[in-house]
Amino acid sequence: MKSKILFKEVVMPFSVVSYLQHSIRSVCLYFCLITFLYPAIASAKCLGDLNAKQTYSVYVVPQYSSKEIYTVWAPFLEKVGVETKQCFNLVIPSTIPEFERAVLSGAADYAYMNPYHEVIAYHAKKYTPLVADGSNMLSGVLVVKSDSPIKTLNDLRNATIAFPAPNSFGASLLIRATLAKAGIPFRAEYAKSHSNVYRAVIFGEFQAGGGIQSTLQRERPEVKEHLRVLYTTGAFRSHPIAVNPRVPTPEVTAFTNEVLKLKNDPSGSKLLEGIQMPDPVKVTYQKDYKELESLGLGKFVVIDAN
Repeated sequence: MKSKILFKEVVMPFSVVSYLQHSIRSVCLYFCLITFLYPAIASAKCLGDLNAKQTYSVYVVPQYSSKEIYTVWAPFLEKVGVETKQCFNLVIPSTIPEFERAVLSGAADYAYMNPYHEVIAYHAKKYTPLVADGSNMLSGVLVVKSDSPIKTLNDLRNATIAFPAPNSFGASLLIRATLAKAGIPFRAEYAKSHSNVYRAVIFGEFQAGGGIQSTLQRERPEVKEHLRVLYTTGAFRSHPIAVNPRVPTPEVTAFTNEVLKLKNDPSGSKLLEGIQMPDPVKVTYQKDYKELESLGLGKFVVIDAN
């Protein structure tokens, strides 16, 4: 097969039928799969101070199921809202491209986004990063089935590889750029979430799939034991919570300070662990994310993918 397929990318809808055509190795793994096949658009109105005059939307990039995201983000926003006397509407788009459209249109007041989303959002709408995890950097991982004969990146020549979405930073952009630089032709398809990628690889839908260390580690043991990390990217500052410049400075300052303060007590630390930000630190675009502009990832970005 010729290398012209290198940049052929298809957005792929996942279906129950396609999964169940493959043998299921364990009952537990089957039920893990079913949990993630029916993502729902989740939202919650006015988490925090019910008497607040203004309500701010908080969009969260859907790396895994809406149910799981809601479970950890709702109590976090409830706590921050009560302490800062603010009201937050939690919005979890069903796909990463839907999240991107919301941010690039300026619909989100606050947004938890991947590092390259921050680059795009900063230039599009001046979204400013506020806090990110200070203890864990973000690394992309390329996984294969644990018993796969694939041992090196070169073994992926002309392979079909699953990614969560075109613009997922560690799970897609960095990996696709690495393969392109190495001259390895491949076909990219998009599974809509990290969870779907891991399960698709396990069930043999694809030879390999892109994810990031943190989402892989969050998976259940019966999922992780069926996967092997083939390649790990370089490490970068992780996902920030960013704010639209229209949100008043006093509210932004109160929000930021409360998030930073949460790590000082056990209950707050548990909330931060849930949103993958156990050690929040202040971040800025110039210091923490501007360097991503020099990685040459722009040619791999796909805007408004379905």
